Amino acid sequence: MTTSRTRTSRAGRLLRGVSGVLAAGLVGVTVILLAGWATTTRTGTAGPGTGMLLGHGAAAVVAVVAQVVADRRRDRAGVLAAWAAIVLVSAVVAWYWLF
Repeated sequence: MTTSRTRTSRAGRLLRGVSGVLAAGLVGVTVILLAGWATTTRTGTAGPGTGMLLGHGAAAVVAVVAQVVADRRRDRAGVLAAWAAIVLVSAVVAWYWLF
């Protein structure tokens, strides 16, 4: 028999897992953009601009901080931090890659 506490715990783990994967993915994309920027500035070709690097970098830092809060807290603040990381990564993807 599954109790509501167990379901909440499973849902919380899933939420923290998804937000963690997205935050880590944003860090990875930021590193790749930084490498691309370094390469293109040396070769003189077009590449990611400073705004894109700064936007991804700042968002990655905020997403990782939110993920740390989500991982350490099991209360409402942790849930809100996990959702904040998900929304932030989604906004960065939409802003820089879809529009």
